[in-house]
Amino acid sequence: MKNIYTATFEQFDGDPKFYARVPDLPGCATSGKDLAEAIAMITDAANLWIISAEDHDDPVLAPSDQNDIPLEPGMKCSYIQIDTFAYRAAHDTRAVRKNVSLPHWMAELADKQKINCSQVLQDALLAKFT
Repeated sequence: MKNIYTATFEQFDGDPKFYARVPDLPGCATSGKDLAEAIAMITDAANLWIISAEDHDDPVLAPSDQNDIPLEPGMKCSYIQIDTFAYRAAHDTRAVRKNVSLPHWMAELADKQKINCSQVLQDALLAKFT
């Protein structure tokens, strides 16, 4: 899933940290030692929030218009890009064994040509997803 959400950022008196949340994703919040780190952290948290929702077939709210998000005095907001497909590809590299059926002649020819069927399947699925 690709989407653009708005994250909000705020600092509290005397605290150098930035606290971040995504109002459209309940409970999605984190912090960073500075604004750049807070943006990176909330982007990571939002990707994980949506991935968890996808994995559990939970609904994911569509992003609100940034103008509709209420901001308290001193708060900042920023768009963050969410791409759960890219996030999964970069972070979930566990191998899973899948049993597939091929015609005998195809399996024999692949073996003779030293074709890695797992790699061919991965490449084909990746092309389908993108």
